[in-house]
Amino acid sequence: MNYLQLPKIDLHCHLDGSVRPQTVIDLAKIQGVSIPSHNVDDIKALMVAPESCPNLDEYLTRFALPVSVMQTESALERISFELFEDAALENVKYLEVRFGPQLHRKQGLNFEQIIASVVKGMRRAEALYDIKGNYILSIIKVLPKDDINEVIDAGAKFLDKGVVAFDLAASEEPGFCHEYIPYAKYALDKGYRITIHAGEQGVGQNVYDAISLLGAERIGHGIHINNHKDAYELVRAEAVALEACPSSNVQTKAVESIESHPLGEFYRDGLLVTINTDNRTVSDTTMTKELQLAVEKFNLSEQDYFKIYKISAENSFASNEVKQSLLKYIG
Repeated sequence: MNYLQLPKIDLHCHLDGSVRPQTVIDLAKIQGVSIPSHNVDDIKALMVAPESCPNLDEYLTRFALPVSVMQTESALERISFELFEDAALENVKYLEVRFGPQLHRKQGLNFEQIIASVVKGMRRAEALYDIKGNYILSIIKVLPKDDINEVIDAGAKFLDKGVVAFDLAASEEPGFCHEYIPYAKYALDKGYRITIHAGEQGVGQNVYDAISLLGAERIGHGIHINNHKDAYELVRAEAVALEACPSSNVQTKAVESIESHPLGEFYRDGLLVTINTDNRTVSDTTMTKELQLAVEKFNLSEQDYFKIYKISAENSFASNEVKQSLLKYIG
């Protein structure tokens, strides 16, 4: 199997976790932002999480450095372009990128400027490469809730013009979904699709809640439905796609090892599983690496991979026209 040449779809990739280390250095110089070093190896070491973190919160500390330079329109546009470029060069045909607009206001940008900037970078890459994409707006659960509807309103102007969905991200506490019911409903009423980070950190009930309370059509990670029968059966009954991120899950201790990751079991049991990067830089990965890891560790054939690719295409938030074009790559 030529992993690089195979067509790929990534439905779960974070913008601030996928910044080129050299770009952080370049932008820090342009913006006059103080960073610990101007050596690319040093900066990369600060941005890449260790292969085994104690927990998700430790993993999330790796985002502070890139976010510090993601505060201007030109920086956001450049980083968005580069992420789509990097993906296109390894034959990713469609990429959904999520990011938290609330994190990018330290120099006075408003939400509309922030969202417009990343969409502009994506469009520039789409014009140059054989890749299509969309953005997902992630609400950061550790931040105040008073501007969530403002984010939703700003993004609504871009719906089906580069923005497609609403997400909740950051560290996962049991029962978090109950606090976000009105916001998810507001997003749904505006026309957003819904995908929610849940079941990453051992709480299968959160997956059940994300689907039943928030209307999630897809779940970010969702691996801990394997110890929650009701959540597992709801995922199956509602045909909810799971956005699996194998390398990231090992790093954050969501699973102890790649061998204990349930992706292979879920796939063989008929659940809708997809393979994704999560964070290209923080997890030091690519879709090519994730694909090879999944195929080799879960004993998948090329035919199995094409089935997973098809699941990704069909459960993407792309337009029907884009979905049809994605399916042509696998015949």
